[in-house]
Amino acid sequence: VQLQASGGGLVQAGGSLRLSCAASGRAFIGYTMGWFRQAPGKEREFLAAIRWSGGRTYADSVKGRFTISRDNAKKTMYLQMDTLKHEDTAVYYCAADPSYQAVVDDKSDYWGQGTLVTVSS
Repeated sequence: VQLQASGGGLVQAGGSLRLSCAASGRAFIGYTMGWFRQAPGKEREFLAAIRWSGGRTYADSVKGRFTISRDNAKKTMYLQMDTLKHEDTAVYYCAADPSYQAVVDDKSDYWGQGTLVTVSS
């Protein structure tokens, strides 16, 4: 499985962005996918995960502001980010794994290259 994240950019505080993560490869069916971010000088942080069936889990830090979704036919996952804050500035990564728990525990086998989100205050 190969993952390609896109959609990052510069946005003002209070604004919105939608990230995409496109997957390729045959071994994608049934995979859980997730979003993470890493800010400068900080550890990678779990944001959200979505099962193949559509079940979702969010970190408290983004619950109510970020929405994870996926289109299995297009092999693409999305992260709609609303009411962005300066502290949301980070490189955002997508991940995928056959195991839901592996994604949530930051132990995914497959990772995208990251896309930079900068929120100006």
